[in-house]
Amino acid sequence: MKRTICGSALLGLMVVGTAYAQTDPAWNDGDLVVTSSNTASNELLVYNTRGVLVEQSETGGTGGVAGNAGGIAQNRRLLAVVNFGSGNVSIFRKIDGGVPLQRMKVVPAITNPVSVAFGRDHLYILTTTHIESHPIDRYGVEPTADGSAQLVIADGSAAQVGVIDGELVVTEKSNAIETVHLTDQGAVTGQTKLVANIPANVNAPFGLATRGRDAYVTIAHANEISLVRDNAVLTVTGSGTQMAPCWVALDGSFLFSANSPSHSVSRYSVYNRKIVQDAAVVATFNGNPTDITYRDNLAAVVDGNGSASHVSIFHVDGDGNFDLKSSVTLNSGTTNGIAIMHAGDDVDD
Repeated sequence: MKRTICGSALLGLMVVGTAYAQTDPAWNDGDLVVTSSNTASNELLVYNTRGVLVEQSETGGTGGVAGNAGGIAQNRRLLAVVNFGSGNVSIFRKIDGGVPLQRMKVVPAITNPVSVAFGRDHLYILTTTHIESHPIDRYGVEPTADGSAQLVIADGSAAQVGVIDGELVVTEKSNAIETVHLTDQGAVTGQTKLVANIPANVNAPFGLATRGRDAYVTIAHANEISLVRDNAVLTVTGSGTQMAPCWVALDGSFLFSANSPSHSVSRYSVYNRKIVQDAAVVATFNGNPTDITYRDNLAAVVDGNGSASHVSIFHVDGDGNFDLKSSVTLNSGTTNGIAIMHAGDDVDD
């Protein structure tokens, strides 16, 4: 079921307040920020950059995921949303004209999915016990996996998956950072294995952001961020005054960490093997941040305080400073996942 909201109308089911007027009406015009209700009847919630709910669509699955990042992933016109309770992933597609997003299919997973990522003409699904790959062709995401591997720990603590050159990197909160190889076509192959040089004090790897050969991985309960390259931890940096960096987003030379118990976002400079915190706090929140995303000078953060969630949308300038543009309050504390669809994503390459 799909409901498209026009103008300033808001659905009482989810949205109970909007604040902070848009100061520049043309800023990121056409970009969309998406999250999911993560409730028993899971729904995709779509906002414009002014914080106006423009679409609310059933995913066709059941929510319930927690303690993860990357519950929503975007690739050109495609959007993937995890349905933890029903053990599947919903695939949406951005179409020309009419409603912004259309549900195309629901892809079954080996078991309950927690995180998704696109890359190498595949959708990668991280479940509580496995990582699997699904090829993408002109008909969309193939429901049948072309590769899978069991996680190293596989105890239900899986947190996030990311794509690096020729491999996937996976975090399990039971103190595992691991990789698995991809074939030349992008399918998962072989077994997962722990990366080398994991610090002796490692405690709860959570979120990650990837680029090229590099994965920046948070070690939340140790208050650290690490650089993983070539199947080894190369660098570990403390988070200073901000506690438990959990989720991260990468923007050029900037890495932004969402620090759940500190209700904040920090900014780091990353280059070569260096991870240097240059701003302890660039944004603060009423609740615990549960995911962060960045694209096109636009950042979005979802946070929750147990009874309500908030979606905050920021402009990010060239110096990595956050300027709050809109903030939406939702009357559910379970909201999960955040992604950005660019206005240009409705044009095929």
